[in-house]
Amino acid sequence: MRANVAIFWIIGAFFALADVAYIVWAILEYGEPEWVGLVAIGLSAVLAAFIAFYLGRVHHAQGGELPEDRLDANIDDGDAELGFFSPWSWWPIMLAAAAALGFLGLAVGFWITFISLPVVVISLVGWTYEYYRGNFAR
Repeated sequence: MRANVAIFWIIGAFFALADVAYIVWAILEYGEPEWVGLVAIGLSAVLAAFIAFYLGRVHHAQGGELPEDRLDANIDDGDAELGFFSPWSWWPIMLAAAAALGFLGLAVGFWITFISLPVVVISLVGWTYEYYRGNFAR
């Protein structure tokens, strides 16, 4: 995480210097600053500094080193348990289709959203209780 913090501080400094150069260039070229670019590049510098500050605080609060920061770490040290996923489950596909139908309803006609709501509920319940019935009941 130290490398990420350093990279974001470098990006923030780059955008700050680019903002100063942009201001000087615009004043020399047009006689006045160009505000849209000035604000956009300046806010990019602020965003990079915010991210660097946040990552630095999180790294400091953890108290330990991440596996990515240690020279003696193995690849498996940073491999976290992600959970259990059903490779044969159709419920995520149904839920994605219901969500797509819901967003289509927001874009085209709101009445389509009312059709998607029961499908979303059925898909969520089916996915949640998939292992409580049928061949895979526990």
